[in-house]
Amino acid sequence: MKFLACSHVFLLFALLARSQEAASKATCRNVPGSPGYPSAAEWDALNATVSGRLVTVVPSAKFCTTLPGGACTDDQWESAVFRSAIPGAMNQVNWEQGYDLSPPSLCLRNGTTCGQGDVPLYAVEAETVADIQAAVKFSSTHNLRVVVKSSGHDYLGRSTAPSSLLIHTRNGVYAQTVYEQGKVNGKIAVGPAAATVCLGGGWVQGAGHSALSPALGLGADNALEFEIVVASGELLNVNQKSHPDLFYALRGGGAGSWGVMVSATFRTYPTFNATSSSIFLATENNTVSASLATLHAQHVFDWDSVKAGHYMYVIRDTSTNASVFFLNTYMPNTTASQSMVLLAPFLNASLALPGVSLLSQDFAYGDINDALFEDDDRIGLNVVLGSRLIPAATYRDSPSTVGEVYKKVLESGATEILGIMVAGGKVAENAHISSAVHPAWRTAKMHLVSVGTWDDSASLAEIDQIRHLFQKVQLPIMEEIAGSNAGAYSNEADVLEPNFRTTFFGPNYDKLSAIKSKYDPSDLFIVGAGVGSERWDEWGLCRV
Repeated sequence: MKFLACSHVFLLFALLARSQEAASKATCRNVPGSPGYPSAAEWDALNATVSGRLVTVVPSAKFCTTLPGGACTDDQWESAVFRSAIPGAMNQVNWEQGYDLSPPSLCLRNGTTCGQGDVPLYAVEAETVADIQAAVKFSSTHNLRVVVKSSGHDYLGRSTAPSSLLIHTRNGVYAQTVYEQGKVNGKIAVGPAAATVCLGGGWVQGAGHSALSPALGLGADNALEFEIVVASGELLNVNQKSHPDLFYALRGGGAGSWGVMVSATFRTYPTFNATSSSIFLATENNTVSASLATLHAQHVFDWDSVKAGHYMYVIRDTSTNASVFFLNTYMPNTTASQSMVLLAPFLNASLALPGVSLLSQDFAYGDINDALFEDDDRIGLNVVLGSRLIPAATYRDSPSTVGEVYKKVLESGATEILGIMVAGGKVAENAHISSAVHPAWRTAKMHLVSVGTWDDSASLAEIDQIRHLFQKVQLPIMEEIAGSNAGAYSNEADVLEPNFRTTFFGPNYDKLSAIKSKYDPSDLFIVGAGVGSERWDEWGLCRV
């Protein structure tokens, strides 16, 4: 099955002085004011080439002021489907903000002022391969910073950058459509439990985890072929026989570093029925939450017999430290009654803990496409993540330590912890597949994610503290169960990782760097904490 990839303001902010001064040098990208920056006539020529689809870009808060009534409704602001059609919008709005620019440039919802932030200046709303090629060649010819956005479902800000040209592949296929069409055709493809993630974009390039991964493997394991526009502007058909090195890199070698994905072909399977279950538990405080996390660790292998995948959330009330514990499980080829039996030992033991109460539970049996389908993703917050892949041996040998780590991370300031059981099973069995997937995926049981959030009312100092909390405080805690050299899923992690080459790519990095040099020798496609980014400043504008 083949899916298309979901890859006016002039200058309203000032970049850091050193970036402005250096922009005219060969070691830096051109920005407005640089001698080599495109003239108005050259921008007009690009616009004509892409049939009038070159647009100026503004942050989502400013876009909302152009709507009837002068504002977005809550439903619009929090809708990933709505935001995906806005060139400058990101699902997590903090990535639109220029916190580190000098002076900082912000554009907040209902704010009285609006800067350009980290949002690109222009975007090509690409509808054809020729549009993409024109944008790539224009960026290369004029030495511009280029970024690629599919839906904006991005936790590391890789689809945005100041003074850049955005290539917006706006007509790509979302996961929701994959599941709709899969059901119609009696097929299922490995994909995320989300509406607007594009399988043929950053998802597969990062590895592509799924609730189906224990049963069917990672998205990268199931990728068969790609079409991609590389830095030269050439459209390449990439598979195991044609460009095997680039094929290796596109399967897990990091989102956005290789070019603009045009299409991707994935292995599909006959559809099947499954039970999706949702269990909501309330805990009185962090100590109780830790006990519940220990129980979860003790029972996490209970569901391996049916190759279940699941997502476990601990969401903390910051005023009381009470939490909601949410377990969302997908059990292939398992009826609702069978699923209840498999979950009963964990649920009964949980309810026997003092300070734990059942809020609700639900079991639904039917086509797996329906179970994974979402009509929208609720977003529009300020969110940063930090994460590690936790070895299966830790859950087997030290479940109480897992609970202690949950408590420490919650007490350190995390507003939410995600435990994502998307490893083991087929992911481990696929260790023989040639791909750039971090080897830690093959021995992991869970991907553990700490979530930091803040309101728009937070001060810049408070925001800076939250943005750096994972590296300064939480990472040493997680290393108690992950080890000091653990990996992380590069799509759901911390862009501030100082050792990202090891954390995100492990022993694959040197090979990936060589492939990058072959297909993108000028580093046109540079993203935060991506292959080659160590050679550039944090904005991807100047070599360091």
